Amino acid sequence: MRTLAYVLVAFLLALVLGIGSARYMIEHGSPLTTTQAGPWVSWMSEGNPNADLYTKAHLASSGRLPLTSTMARYFHADTDAAGDPLTSACEYSIEGAPLNARWWSLALYDENGGLIKNPSGRYSFNSEEAIRHSDGTYRINVAKRARPENWLPSGSGPEQNLKLVLRIYGPRDTDASGTGFIALDKLPKIERKACE
Repeated sequence: MRTLAYVLVAFLLALVLGIGSARYMIEHGSPLTTTQAGPWVSWMSEGNPNADLYTKAHLASSGRLPLTSTMARYFHADTDAAGDPLTSACEYSIEGAPLNARWWSLALYDENGGLIKNPSGRYSFNSEEAIRHSDGTYRINVAKRARPENWLPSGSGPEQNLKLVLRIYGPRDTDASGTGFIALDKLPKIERKACE
């Protein structure tokens, strides 16, 4: 009887660890499946038909259908530069420089990937409409109330976690594997300015 109990406990422990580790790999990836630069994370094989199983499962769970990695790169951030979670209770400044690509967009979502309702109907900025400085740099402010320059509303409802998605289309350079190359030090900086 004791042996059966040990076997049952070992089976349940293996089941919990197996499901937990698989779920973590699907949601967050690992150094083998993702590239990280500060708060920005990119799945290396996203958009590749020969992607690894964790990348395929990640895309299936998100419901997204990305373009090939030679045509587009996607970067996600749910923390600021200090590693603190992005939340609608705080204001953020996102500062960036020109990217070596044809077009980009930066969108704000809730933690589940849904658009954040706001009276201005503003959900993203892109390289064509963002107000830029004379040197090509830009600042996008994330806050509940209107801010100067480019403003992304973080919603007026209860506090919630946020997610930024940077989509870069037509990278002009590729790496050795043929994937669109984006210099990681050129990704926008996400700085928390104030919290309620």
